[in-house]
Amino acid sequence: MRQLSSVEVWLMLAGGLLMVIGSGASLFLQSWAPYVFAPGAVLFAAMQMRQCYEGSDFTIRRLRKMMLLSDVLFLIAALLMFANESNFLGLNYLSYIKYVHNNWIVVLLIAAILQLYSSHRIANELEKEAKKR
Repeated sequence: MRQLSSVEVWLMLAGGLLMVIGSGASLFLQSWAPYVFAPGAVLFAAMQMRQCYEGSDFTIRRLRKMMLLSDVLFLIAALLMFANESNFLGLNYLSYIKYVHNNWIVVLLIAAILQLYSSHRIANELEKEAKKR
């Protein structure tokens, strides 16, 4: 895996912190929460997308794709947070309640589980690969 520079690591940590603050503030019904969560999601996803795997191990490549899927889900959660604040999608009330209202939490949970699983598995697989050499 390509290692991030120290600035990129700090940007990734700042993005993760902004995501935590934004999601926590949203639970307390703060209207500014999506404006904090969205830049955090963009920073976090961008820094993870800068990491790349140059090897040929199929398992690590699959786990890397799962990690990129979780990054996309973080961005979708940010979009749903904005849609939760105001119905800018133009849906009628019943469709809005069914498809949008607080569903960002479900998307965020799925993204977090995928992120947690793939990051730990990638670390284990890279360790195994290093032992083979």
